[in-house]
Amino acid sequence: MVLPDKDVTAQQALPASAIGVTVSRTTDSRPVPPGFLGLSIEYHSAPRYFGAPSDPDPVFLQLVRNLTPGQSPVIRFGGDTTDWTWVATRGVPRPRGIRYTLGPDWMASTNAAARALNARIIAGVNFEADNPQIAATESRALAAGIGQPYLAGLELGNEPEVYGSLGWYQTANGTPVLGRPPSYGFDAYLADYARISRALPANIPMVGPASGAQHWLTSLGRYLARNPRVRLVTLHRYPLHRCFTPRDSPTFPTIGNLLAPAASSDPATSLAAAVKTAHARGIPLRADELNSVSCGGALGVSDRFAAALWVLDTLFNMAQTGVDGVNIHTFVNAFYEPFAISESHGQWSGEVRPMYYGLLMFARAAPPGSRLLRVSYRGPTTLRIWATRAPGGRVRMVLINDSRRASATVAVRPPTPAAADGATGMVLRAPRADARSGVTLGGQTFGASTSTGTLTGPARSVALHAAQGRLLVRLPPASATLVTTPASDLAPPSGTR
Repeated sequence: MVLPDKDVTAQQALPASAIGVTVSRTTDSRPVPPGFLGLSIEYHSAPRYFGAPSDPDPVFLQLVRNLTPGQSPVIRFGGDTTDWTWVATRGVPRPRGIRYTLGPDWMASTNAAARALNARIIAGVNFEADNPQIAATESRALAAGIGQPYLAGLELGNEPEVYGSLGWYQTANGTPVLGRPPSYGFDAYLADYARISRALPANIPMVGPASGAQHWLTSLGRYLARNPRVRLVTLHRYPLHRCFTPRDSPTFPTIGNLLAPAASSDPATSLAAAVKTAHARGIPLRADELNSVSCGGALGVSDRFAAALWVLDTLFNMAQTGVDGVNIHTFVNAFYEPFAISESHGQWSGEVRPMYYGLLMFARAAPPGSRLLRVSYRGPTTLRIWATRAPGGRVRMVLINDSRRASATVAVRPPTPAAADGATGMVLRAPRADARSGVTLGGQTFGASTSTGTLTGPARSVALHAAQGRLLVRLPPASATLVTTPASDLAPPSGTR
């Protein structure tokens, strides 16, 4: 049952203050691929999310399925723990930088979750230990434990550009010990990569370079030319930074900085050249580690409703740039967790954080095969508008109002007059941009805790009516609205992809 949402009203007359928007029939975008939206999980957190192999966590499984209905989700294991993790290696003493050992329980838990989801797993392999035997042992164990049918690729190392500047471990007196010399650069990395990757199973694709350094991207072509086994380019992006960042920097974590246009557009724009380099070789590119704020997020920013609006806009920017997939990074107790999972006396429950609602709206707005349509408008920088055309012709539009105080009325001219007939709106909102609770999507919510991983409550939408050939939508402050049109015969005109 769909009930009208009284907070979003359709109007018959075209207000003078309405912002005119035109959605074109044309598109320059690649289709959104299946599995576009995935998760990146630190190794030590996987069992806490997945549960025991004999009793996989149903809440986690459902929350993932919500984001990838009918698809094989792409889950990456990595982050800092890539180089802090190993499988015990015969004849090799445990390196000082190792903090976590992958054992049979981890493998069985991950295999059970992968089978339940029919997932595609990207598995990080320790590179900072600088030991081919350790990397080979871990790779073989991951292939056997996860199950090779579910293993999409091995990712050797994590952000190797910082090996020569950030400590791999500390001595007893707190002195940091580097994994590579301070002079470590891209040429040395290529040599290490060639030496260690040769020890990995030849029948499993490689992915990489797992870098977050913009200055390394200029050498991406060299990396791919020297490593033909690499079948997926992986890069990392965070728009804001908690560590080593002064408070007056535009990248310091505040809600204002997170809602600034650059926070959602720059991560994608910075990958544009790398996307072209990868695609020219027929290789897809994933931002396989993305979230709002580096160093685990920021309390009061990453865990607030602003993060839902940020991630919604950012994912559209990524798709427009041609990025082939995004993995939202998380680990247990991180400030930017999209959801937190707990278990008590055999009962699983989840606390769904605001960011997850933004992920869910994107999943509904851009199903696999969708292409982004061109949108033109003149309005405040706090207004972001996207439109997609699904393979069956259905047009969806997402209207985001990042203003924390001002509402906006938008008059949307759809690509065809028929697209306006029967259009409905669904609102993503919260009490404020800095709200941690009270988030609803189409009137529904996961509540303070969910034992099912599904939204509850009656779904609410509004039938939108046209005025002078335009759909009128009122956007409350700090909100987003998904406008869905009925399926039509809208097809791409000649000359578009």
